[in-house]
Amino acid sequence: MSDSSVATDLDHEQAYLTMLYGRLDALRARAAQRLSDLLRDNGGTPQARSQRDATAVMYADRMAQLDAVEHGLCFGRLDFRDGGSVHIGRIGIFDEERGGYDPLLLDWRAPAARPFYVATAASPDGVTRRRHIRTRQRVVVGLDDEVLDLEAAAGTGTRALTGEAALLAALSATRTGQMRDIVETIQSEQDGVIRADLGGILVVQGGPGTGKTAVALHRAAYLLYTYRRQLSARGVLIVGPNATFLRYISQVLPSLAETGVVLATLADLYPGTTARRAETDAVAEVKGRRDMVGVLATAVRDRQRVPDEPIEIEVDHEVLRLDRYTCEAARIRARRSGRPHNLARPVFAAAVVDALAAQVVERIGLDPYFDDPLGGDDAPGDPNLLDAADLAAVREDLAADPAVQARLDDLWPVLTPQRLLADLFASDDALASAAPELSAADRALLLRDPAGGWAPSDVPLLDEAAELLGTDDRAARARAARLQEARLEYAQGVLDIAAGSRAIDLDDDPEAEIANVADVLDAEALSDRYAHGPRLTVAAHAAADRSWAFGHVIVDEAQEITPMAWRLLLRRCPTRSMTVVGDLAQTGALGGPESWAEVFEPHVADRWRLAELTISYRTPAEVMAVAAEVLAGIDPKLEPPRAVRHSGIEPWDEAGSVDRLADLVAREAGAVGEGRLAIIAPAGRLPELAPLLAERLPGLAVGEQPELERTVVLLAVRQAKGLEFDGVVVVDPDGIVAESPRGANDLYVALTRATQRLGVFRPR
Repeated sequence: MSDSSVATDLDHEQAYLTMLYGRLDALRARAAQRLSDLLRDNGGTPQARSQRDATAVMYADRMAQLDAVEHGLCFGRLDFRDGGSVHIGRIGIFDEERGGYDPLLLDWRAPAARPFYVATAASPDGVTRRRHIRTRQRVVVGLDDEVLDLEAAAGTGTRALTGEAALLAALSATRTGQMRDIVETIQSEQDGVIRADLGGILVVQGGPGTGKTAVALHRAAYLLYTYRRQLSARGVLIVGPNATFLRYISQVLPSLAETGVVLATLADLYPGTTARRAETDAVAEVKGRRDMVGVLATAVRDRQRVPDEPIEIEVDHEVLRLDRYTCEAARIRARRSGRPHNLARPVFAAAVVDALAAQVVERIGLDPYFDDPLGGDDAPGDPNLLDAADLAAVREDLAADPAVQARLDDLWPVLTPQRLLADLFASDDALASAAPELSAADRALLLRDPAGGWAPSDVPLLDEAAELLGTDDRAARARAARLQEARLEYAQGVLDIAAGSRAIDLDDDPEAEIANVADVLDAEALSDRYAHGPRLTVAAHAAADRSWAFGHVIVDEAQEITPMAWRLLLRRCPTRSMTVVGDLAQTGALGGPESWAEVFEPHVADRWRLAELTISYRTPAEVMAVAAEVLAGIDPKLEPPRAVRHSGIEPWDEAGSVDRLADLVAREAGAVGEGRLAIIAPAGRLPELAPLLAERLPGLAVGEQPELERTVVLLAVRQAKGLEFDGVVVVDPDGIVAESPRGANDLYVALTRATQRLGVFRPR
């Protein structure tokens, strides 16, 4: 192609891009004006206000989407054999002057856009040319064309990669501390996963650098676009391994015009609980076992007690007796109700109160000799003189008596999940009773001071306990009813005052304008207007509600999820519509699965499907060769992913003093320039290395949640999972292997975080 032809194409694409941004600005201005109008309008009926609030949320979301796609709005074009063409971008923009049906920009998720990702010279799908458009801000800076017409491409062969120039440019770009989307460079095997059907559990197995996380995020955007009606009301949950990882990926979905998802770690999935307590891997492994289901169920049953000896309860100076038989019968009745513990308590309490009421009635309610109304002789044992109302009053008095309530709390206490777990883990006797199947050593690992707070591994246990206990919300509903009644009474008082202040002459003039709030509002409408706080989005509702059922759940680093955590996640998605991404070779958790079948067959039998990503785009061949040696030691049958590029930089391996490490790190930091460098070391060595390296690199980021925007960060392997850096220095590989029973897997993870440069340092 001649220079003049290239310049002409650049001018043409620039003109088209300018037009698209003009339409984008117009859409944004229209949404902003509409939102402003809605926020200024305070009148109307309660229904109208509710509809207006919902519309305002919609326009606010629309503005956020339009802002998010500002960069890289249009990135491609397809030319077809019939002479037509279409531009591909982050959102769809339509020609409103022609009725709004002709696309000026086709959303990358639309079916018509799929050839941009999967068409080849061998199977062009009607495409003659695919163009990748590179932009900076609102300016076209380059074009990469692929000719897919076989006649035009005769003798050139076909490419293994879609948009190879654009892909390699993206892979070679320096990291910024935040994950980029791959919408411009999605490859065919990735596209197949992204566009897979919504239903069922899709497991995506892929080695380092295959783009598992990016594929999962783009799949979320695709599903929200394709199944908007199904998912908009229930939302999408994305679960990541740690808070650093979530910050790293946080901008991907907004850049794809999707803002309504919930990003969370497992530690975040029990609303109202902060789970940050540190614990050993051995403790977390015991808590994560499926055995804990039975342990918790037994712990709940252990709190449903019956006395060995009769209990004496003093009520109004009378002593009532509660024996084992009565309590046993009440417990059987409550358990047979099939209700969770807290919801079954009223059944138990009613049975106990009935037994106590019978004693009261026996003492005060019988006249041993009374006149038979039919004229018979006086006889002992005739019917009780108390009627139904009297008996109900006796029961009510007993149920409210503090002494009776205290005994009921002893025998069948109302429990919170937090109280159940705290009591269980604080007592060796309680653990021995609830967990006889655990060894004494395992039970010793679970013992702890309840004042220390909650660990992430406790969250699935709290969730399981919440299912077993249930929530008796009758008192809360009663309080809400009383509050509503008071609110209505207050609102009616306001309206009465307003009506009393009306000008008398208006009452006599039927033509007079309405001059009083009482003419347009009743007490209920006025009460409702001020009863509720700000309207929450679906994502906000879902994040605050433990029992929320999501429309779809995406789990990253899924090989680290314990059996107990899977139970929690499956409860969050009763439809079992899930995308699960991970790599079994990178499992770092004790007790991690050997196969995906081991994970899912206990829950869904064989009703799950597997997709594999086999090509490593991020990790260059030089780095993958080093990692492959470690992988062979983990399992010789495992095949590393195939790297698609060479960085031209050979990894180095050096031994020396810790002072030498500081020199090497400074050298590598200079080599990555404006990119990102990670030093990955055993967790136990971070306190030793941090001050030493900080002297040479004042901007070094260290900590549980390091700032990835810093040029150099010091991380343990667990903190580095799912992240990528231009350069990586792995410190003390033998220490990484020795630090955990799955140390070889951890080393494999550490070695495969680099996109360009890798060094290994062995301290002496």
